[in-house]
Amino acid sequence: MRYFKLRERGSDLKTETVSGITTFFTMAYIVFVNPAILSQGGQTGIAFESVFIATCLGAGLMSIAMGLISNMPYALAAGLGVNSVVVFTLISSLGFSFAQAMGILIIAGILVAAAALTKLRTMIMDAIPMGLKYAMMAGLGLFLAFMGLRQGGFVAQDTAAGIIQLGDFTAKHTQLAAFGLLLTIILAAFKIKGAILLGILGTAAAGLLFQVIELPRRIAAVPTGESFQAFFTADPIGAVWGRGAVNLAAIIMIFTLFMTNFFDTLGTAIGVGTRAGHLDQKGRIPQLRRVLLVDAAATALGGFFGAGTVNVQMESASGVSEGGRTGLMPTVTGVLFLLSIFFAPLLSVIGGGIEFEGVYMYPVTAPALIMAGFLLMRSITKIGFKDFEIGLPAFLTMVLMPLTHNIAYGIGFGFISYTLIKLLRGKYRQLHPLMVIVSVLFIGVFIGERIARAAAG
Repeated sequence: MRYFKLRERGSDLKTETVSGITTFFTMAYIVFVNPAILSQGGQTGIAFESVFIATCLGAGLMSIAMGLISNMPYALAAGLGVNSVVVFTLISSLGFSFAQAMGILIIAGILVAAAALTKLRTMIMDAIPMGLKYAMMAGLGLFLAFMGLRQGGFVAQDTAAGIIQLGDFTAKHTQLAAFGLLLTIILAAFKIKGAILLGILGTAAAGLLFQVIELPRRIAAVPTGESFQAFFTADPIGAVWGRGAVNLAAIIMIFTLFMTNFFDTLGTAIGVGTRAGHLDQKGRIPQLRRVLLVDAAATALGGFFGAGTVNVQMESASGVSEGGRTGLMPTVTGVLFLLSIFFAPLLSVIGGGIEFEGVYMYPVTAPALIMAGFLLMRSITKIGFKDFEIGLPAFLTMVLMPLTHNIAYGIGFGFISYTLIKLLRGKYRQLHPLMVIVSVLFIGVFIGERIARAAAG
C-alpha cells in the first residue's frame, strides 16, 4: 500500500476501504438511472441491460484508473446531466442517432484531453479567485444536499405550478429517508467512524424490515447476449460530416459538451479536493493534469461503450467525508462497480429506486448526500461576502449549481458576473485575461443549444 502514500496523507487501509464502499453505495443509483435515461424504454434502439453493463464497466474501469494514475480520491461514473442532454437534445431534438451521439462525446473527450495536456489547466486554476473556489465547494454541497432532499422525498416538484414544495411525509419512502437522516446525524454527532456508511446500511435494513424495500428474488445475474449491444457502435465521423458538409449543430454541441465536461470536472475536483485538504497555498489541485486526462479518457471510453459520458462524480464527497484521501478510495469503488455487473439484484436493495407518483426515489442513499452536502457547505465561511466584487459572483455560483442541475453552469455564471463587475468598476487590471476569455466562451455555451436546434432545422 506504499503506492497510495496512506501514512503521508494521514489515512489508513481501513479508512480508505470504508470510504470507497461509502462512495460506491452513494453512487449506486447511477447504474440503474443511467440505463433508464439512455435506453428510454427502447426508444433509442439500445437495450436497458446493454447500457447497464456499459455503465458498470465504465465506472469500474475508470474509477480504478483514477485511483492508480492520479492517487486522488475521485470516483467516476456516468454523468446523468450530460447524458440527459444526449438523449433529449442530441437524439430527440437534433435528430442524431445513438451512435452519432456517442461519437460526439468521444470528440468532446479528446478535446478535454488536449486541454489537459497543455498549460491551460494550470492557467485557469491560477486565474480563479480563491473566493470562487470556495464557492464551488459550497455550491457542490448545495447541489448534493438538494439531490438528497429530492431523492429522499423531503421536497418535491409541483408540476402544475413548476415550483419546489414540501414532500409527502406520509409516504413510506420519505419516512425511511427521514429515519436514515436521523440515524446518520446521531452517528456523526457521536463521531462514530464510518457514520455515513453505517447510516446507509442501517437505512437499508430498516427498509427491508418494514417492507418499504422489497427483498431481491435472486442475488446474482449473468449477462445475456444483448448485454453488449451498445459497445463500439459510436460514429464520430457520421456525427460531424453528412451529405458532403460539416454538421454545424454537431460542432456547436461538441464545443458545449467540451466546456461542460472540462469545468464540471474542474469544479468537482476543486470542491472535493478542498474538502480532502488537497488544495495548496496557491489554490491548486495536485495531479490535476492526471485527473483531467483520466476524466477525458473516461468520456471517450463511455462513448465507445455506449454508457454516455463518464466523469468525476460529486458523490465522491461522501467518501472524502468518511476520511478518504488517496487513490485507494476510488479503486475500491471501481472494483465494486465491476462486481455490480453480476450482483445487480442484490445491489437494487440499496441503489434501486422506489417509484412514487411516476418519480423514482432513493431513500437509502439520500441521507448520505445530505450529510456530504452539509460538510462541503462549511467552506462558505471562507468567502468574503462583504466584498461585493467576490460576494455576488460566489453567491451566483453556489445558487445556480443546484438550480440549473449543472456544476459547469454555476461556474459560468460566477465567472461572467465576476468579470463584468471588475470591468464595470474599471478594475480590468485585476482581471486575469483567461477569466475574460472563459466568460465569453460560457456566454457562447449558454446560447449554443438554441443555435444548434435552429441549425438542425
